[in-house]
Amino acid sequence: MKAEIHPDYHTIKVVMTDGTEYLTRSTYGKEGDTLNLDIDSKSHPAWTGGQQQILDRGGRVSRFQKKFSGFLKKD
Repeated sequence: MKAEIHPDYHTIKVVMTDGTEYLTRSTYGKEGDTLNLDIDSKSHPAWTGGQQQILDRGGRVSRFQKKFSGFLKKD
């Protein structure tokens, strides 16, 4: 390996959404830093099989549904 071209690889603490912690090696931050996760495999619907919910902020979804409601319907 060439000298001085690789990032600093050190130990950090990762805190999952449920509060569990573990140590791992990473290039994130400095030695001993803590990485708090907002989304992880225990809470994300892609891994848990949860139902996706559409958040209607500002009525965008309802406007879209109103505008294209009869687009593909065959009477």
